[in-house]
Amino acid sequence: MGLTRQYLRYGPAALFGLVASARGNAAFVGLRGERGRCVAVPACEHVFVWDTRKGEKVLILKGLKQEVSCLCPSPDGLNLAVGYEDGSIRVFSLLSGEANITFNGHKAAVTALQYDHLGGRLVSGSKDTDVIVWDVINESGLYRLKGHKDAVTQVLFLKEKNLLVTSGKDTLVKWWDLDTQHCFKTLVGHRTEVWGMALLSEEKRLITGSADSELRVWDITYIQEGKDPDEPESKKSKGSSPGAEENAEEDETLELDECPEERLVKCSKVGSIMREGRDRVVTLATDRTGKILACHGTDAVLEVFSVLSEEEVQKKLEKKMKKAKKKAKQNSEEEPERNVELSLQEEIQRVTNIRASSKIKSFDLILSPKGELKIVLLLQNNIIESYNLNLSAQVPQAVRASKITIGGHRSDVRTLAFSSDNIAILSAAAESVKIWNRSTLQCIRTMDCEYALCSLFVPGDRQVIIGTKTGKLQLYDLASGSLMETLNAHDGAVWSIALSPDQRGFVTGGADKCVKFWEFELVKDESSVQKRLSMKHVRILQLDEDVLCVRYSPNQKLLAVSLLDCTVKIFYIDTLKFFLSLYGHKLPVLCMDISYDGTLIATGSADRNVKIWGLDFGDCHRSLFAHDDSVMYLQFVAKSHLFFTAGKDSKIKQWDADKFEHIQTLEGHHQEVWCLALSPNGDYVVSASHDKSLRLWERTREPLVLEEEREMQREAEYEESVAKEEQPVVAGETQGETGLAGKKTIETIKAAERIMEAIELYREETAKLKEHKAICKAAGKEVPFPVNPILRAYGNITPSAYVLEVFKKVKSSELEESLLVLPFSYVPDLLRLFNEYIHLGSEVELLCRALLFLLKIHFGQITSNHMLVTVIENLKKTTISRVSEARDVLGFNMAGLQYLKREIEAKDEVTFFADATDRFEEKKRKRKKKEKMVLAVL
Repeated sequence: MGLTRQYLRYGPAALFGLVASARGNAAFVGLRGERGRCVAVPACEHVFVWDTRKGEKVLILKGLKQEVSCLCPSPDGLNLAVGYEDGSIRVFSLLSGEANITFNGHKAAVTALQYDHLGGRLVSGSKDTDVIVWDVINESGLYRLKGHKDAVTQVLFLKEKNLLVTSGKDTLVKWWDLDTQHCFKTLVGHRTEVWGMALLSEEKRLITGSADSELRVWDITYIQEGKDPDEPESKKSKGSSPGAEENAEEDETLELDECPEERLVKCSKVGSIMREGRDRVVTLATDRTGKILACHGTDAVLEVFSVLSEEEVQKKLEKKMKKAKKKAKQNSEEEPERNVELSLQEEIQRVTNIRASSKIKSFDLILSPKGELKIVLLLQNNIIESYNLNLSAQVPQAVRASKITIGGHRSDVRTLAFSSDNIAILSAAAESVKIWNRSTLQCIRTMDCEYALCSLFVPGDRQVIIGTKTGKLQLYDLASGSLMETLNAHDGAVWSIALSPDQRGFVTGGADKCVKFWEFELVKDESSVQKRLSMKHVRILQLDEDVLCVRYSPNQKLLAVSLLDCTVKIFYIDTLKFFLSLYGHKLPVLCMDISYDGTLIATGSADRNVKIWGLDFGDCHRSLFAHDDSVMYLQFVAKSHLFFTAGKDSKIKQWDADKFEHIQTLEGHHQEVWCLALSPNGDYVVSASHDKSLRLWERTREPLVLEEEREMQREAEYEESVAKEEQPVVAGETQGETGLAGKKTIETIKAAERIMEAIELYREETAKLKEHKAICKAAGKEVPFPVNPILRAYGNITPSAYVLEVFKKVKSSELEESLLVLPFSYVPDLLRLFNEYIHLGSEVELLCRALLFLLKIHFGQITSNHMLVTVIENLKKTTISRVSEARDVLGFNMAGLQYLKREIEAKDEVTFFADATDRFEEKKRKRKKKEKMVLAVL
């Protein structure tokens, strides 16, 4: 295939300008054994770990394409589970920063993640309404729990019991028995969505947050503890907030599953705690000890509560009892009232409210052994704030310990520009202008400004000019970072600015229907002897509509002006006379650019199309459907007819204006792309998006062939369609409230294909071997047998050993789904091979898991096949003997480890007491020495 035109591929180089995405949640992580210092936050598809004390990024956990939606650190602090928008979950090691495990089960974004107290199991809730329990150690899915009718908002394991509590946007709180995998209780005492949930008082109390200002509190009674469900709670809280009494009565009546036999748990509402916020709960959580409860709504206030322990409750009750007795004596009563009880407000006390600098999106808290509470807040405007709260103080006040802001803008970046030497990048938003070093991606200048809409570097790269929403032009000096001059340029927003090709001035277009021409000049500054740069207004072009975009032709003869009436008008610059009108767009042209040789002009519109016109006659060469939403920015690559477009569909695309072909799509942003800028040499593209991130793309040396690109696109579309297909139905599985944890993906299909290929190779080689033996027998001598090249590559292994090798390479989390799509014609061979492997004692655990699953899904066909009766009988004998052997080895090893543990503990105790004795002797010697000195002085 001959290459007619060679293009070079642009690839992602860096993501910067982002402190944290507001989509997911923040979580404290323990790095280098220190807790409460480092915090993990989502950053588009990556996870950033920030050191809150230094304000530095210490670790980046790199994602693939999908945005992070949920984080959960493991109890041992070594791993971090990350949920993504496409429903996948990856478990990262915080020591190496690598993703060890990947789970695919959900069809929509993961909304909740929780480890059990040992860290062996992970439960995930999703927008697809399913809850899945995963085995982290075995790297596989255990089961899927179906029952919620809307997105799951929170999932909680109960430490002591094998129970799970889940809440959802369907207003329900469900209790699941994980032994039998069914929902045995549903709480329906909520009028609106349940947004948050937490367990308190050693898991004897549940608190739920909904769309109102009420936190509902439920008492949990574990019936297996020998309690009678009808017996009243020993510690029922009477005091509920005045506004919540009526709701409490209503909610008491609304409890599903009020059946006579409440076998596991009785859950009764005891009252409510009123929040100060009037909107919905966004996050509700406790620290690890369960002593502190905190929640926030859609505003900037975090409400912190303290939960009394059982001992503290007892002390308070005793105090109350004493007061009651004293009162009774004063009133000369015989006996004080026996039913002295604490109100809910006394048990869950408000500590303080923390007001952040912007809306809170999520938080995490950690209680240090000294009693200091550390809180980290992830804010909506790209900021991480951390607070310290001294709980032992008389009036606890939160003190802001740190604030991470330098790494990004507070609002969306609306304009970008490259310096002429390709080194500096300018980005400007509603509140500030930042200058970045392209190679280090460090912010080297931050300057306050008004709402910026357009920008440019002044020739020489020592100053920058910003056009604002209020119609002003602001001139900044980069060396000092100061505002040098502000001019009222337009009566409306300054939508566009363009530097003249001779670099002596520039032109601006605004919402006041004017195009203004400016020249640079040097003026005397009153404060210093030296002259400084200034801007002088020289000409004005009055038009009938608002100006959206202006561009010079490279020879400085023509000026293109885009107007609100969907047309682009071309004027002569010297006389400002009208030359051409380009009409054809159905909606206003938001962006345009003229090629380096002045022959072509490309216009991008809100009607999602890009039109390429000739500048000689104003004829439209081609109209291209460019994006799925408005085209926001368009720019030609220097010295070529290739151009880039950015759209509200979050994509950046490269086009060829000569061949009218789409070359490549740069995917990475997760929300609308507002603007982009190309470096003068064309090697770099920088883009800014509504997801608060700035992305740098670099031109590589890799050639790009259009046919290959189209083929890759088709493959990606096929893989997406496979993931969206209906999941295969398992024979004998009822469509009830449980199901398989995994889902069919392209990886599981490929794994099944590899197993099929290995079995086919095994069949062929076995047949060849039989033929070879017959030939040898007929010839009466040994004839050399040709070895299959695949088997030779694996070190001359047998065909059956090769099947086992392929089987071992299937990811543990994808095993069941791979076997599910495997046709039954391959199963008999697989069962015979399993019998052979298990008899040899290799990979017993893996093979038993696969064997039991195959028997489950193909039970009918296996039992009706007489050829497999002997195979199944042999499997029964070999598996039982081998599994019991493996169990014995495991039991022996466990006993040995426990013995070693006891030995170490005993040794440590002896050492501890020896150290204590030594210290005591040392103190005694010092005291005697001191006494002698005192006597000597006397």
